[in-house]
Amino acid sequence: MLEARCHSCTALRGLTSAQQLIAHHMPEKDLSQAVFDLARTYGWLAARYPTWRKTGTTPGVPDLVLVKPGEEVLFVELKRQHGKLTAPQRKWQDALAGLDLDLVWRPSHLLSGLIEGALMPESAT
Repeated sequence: MLEARCHSCTALRGLTSAQQLIAHHMPEKDLSQAVFDLARTYGWLAARYPTWRKTGTTPGVPDLVLVKPGEEVLFVELKRQHGKLTAPQRKWQDALAGLDLDLVWRPSHLLSGLIEGALMPESAT
């Protein structure tokens, strides 16, 4: 039987038991598709760098580059709910941190509405 509540994960507070269960079991590939689709829905240009095949990028490059034309650029690393950054991913995050462009998004961020809020135009909020 799957445990619905995660008592060690503060990111899941405020989510229902069903949402917590989904967050814990959502594959990164599904999170990637959901974020990609949301970004496109809200008018962002999106480039994905899948880890399951070679793309010519250096190790650790963020999974998504999202561009709101003329407004904003986001470099997003996607992780499973309890996934950890690798050393090359941390290097990229550190390099982007000074520019305030680095983000790590997890299933709980999708289910809580945080990701949609970040991508939604201000006029729609």
